[in-house]
Amino acid sequence: MAEFRSDPDRVAALWRMTETRVVVVRGGRALVDDDALMRLPVDEAPPGQGMLLGVGPSGPLFVVHPDGPLDDERARGVRSASGRLGSDDLGILLHAVALTGWHELHPRCARCGAPTTVVTAGYARRCTSDGTEHYPRTDPAVIVLVLDEPSDGPSRCLLGRQSAWPPGRFSTLAGFVEPGETVEAAVVREVAEEAGVKVVDLDYVGSQPWPFPASLMLAFYARAGEGGAESLSVDGEEIVEARWFTRDELLRATASGDVLVPPRLSVARRLVEGWLGQPVAGRGTWR
Repeated sequence: MAEFRSDPDRVAALWRMTETRVVVVRGGRALVDDDALMRLPVDEAPPGQGMLLGVGPSGPLFVVHPDGPLDDERARGVRSASGRLGSDDLGILLHAVALTGWHELHPRCARCGAPTTVVTAGYARRCTSDGTEHYPRTDPAVIVLVLDEPSDGPSRCLLGRQSAWPPGRFSTLAGFVEPGETVEAAVVREVAEEAGVKVVDLDYVGSQPWPFPASLMLAFYARAGEGGAESLSVDGEEIVEARWFTRDELLRATASGDVLVPPRLSVARRLVEGWLGQPVAGRGTWR
């Protein structure tokens, strides 16, 4: 619906349609009813800024960012809601959380500090002083499952634990792309910085929007270079523990709950299960 956004009259016409529905999001939380994202009629939405998400088979869909706190027992964050929602609702939720989160963090002009107003149906803000327009940002980040595939033994994957996580909680390695850096260079640098391992043979898998608050995760497999597996050494700051797991070791550890891997909504989980060749069973999931 990009062609509609710059035409306030067309957006207003969509808003007035009887079949129009709104989802309500503030502070990264949305109204969720049982296993579905709540879609309210316009006249039942709380006062706030409406922003166009798109038009689907059932009609236009907006997100409303309430003027005040979202004090409702049905309000859930992305991680909490992800276990309840289908893929369509989850995609809408990620879109709405990313868009409203940007507005919450950017109420003023980055050039002069003056207040900004919402324009183009929620996809830009215009400075009330100098007229400059500001657009939602997306921060590219890489996430990688490092593999060791020796000729004389079973394949292993490398998982790490961040300092803020409790013992037993592990995930793939990740980090933001730095200015002027390719995503491939970011993978090599992040693994070297966090785990001391040199990686080669990068294989791009896919991407995932990750609105915490505005990341796009670019997922890779990478192979430890010659002698790289033995150079494992965590940085002690971002990563305080890292371990190599064979498939059998990881399946046993997750089944028992001794190791917890990321939830199913995350691309990290997709990387792990893609390498395992089967879903992670048992109690081995963290939220």
